[in-house]
Amino acid sequence: MNINILCVGKVKEKFFRDAIDEYSKRLSKFAKISIIEVSDEKTKDGASEVENKMVIDKEGSKLLSYIKSSDYVISLCIEGKKLSSEKLADKISDICLSGNSTITFVIGGSLGLSDEIKNRSDFKLSFSDMTFPHQLMRVILLEQIYRAFKINNNEPYHK
Repeated sequence: MNINILCVGKVKEKFFRDAIDEYSKRLSKFAKISIIEVSDEKTKDGASEVENKMVIDKEGSKLLSYIKSSDYVISLCIEGKKLSSEKLADKISDICLSGNSTITFVIGGSLGLSDEIKNRSDFKLSFSDMTFPHQLMRVILLEQIYRAFKINNNEPYHK
């Protein structure tokens, strides 16, 4: 199984990078993990809705260039479906059993994801109605994917 984490922007904080590295290392026992970063577009304070849409669309085009037609794409977006850890584990298992060898999770930038990315998605996932920094979201996502693999392999993991 190949897991891609496709995201906008770089993680600057060492403590986030350390956590990302730790969960990536733990996950390597179950899947090949790739984290692909695309550069974020600069947006000015007080930008208009049109300017923000242009930023989202530019970031979306960059993200799309890394998605293969065979990838099962899960976009993280606030309007997505909320799943428990067990249901996410079931979802990942079902994707694997259906013959997909690559799951690509997409995390947008500070303004979110383009409609083009959302339309390409096979599934939209929401972790909360709250907004999280995209750096922190990488850590949360990797931890939940790791937890899913532990659940699917009937291995103990703290609750």
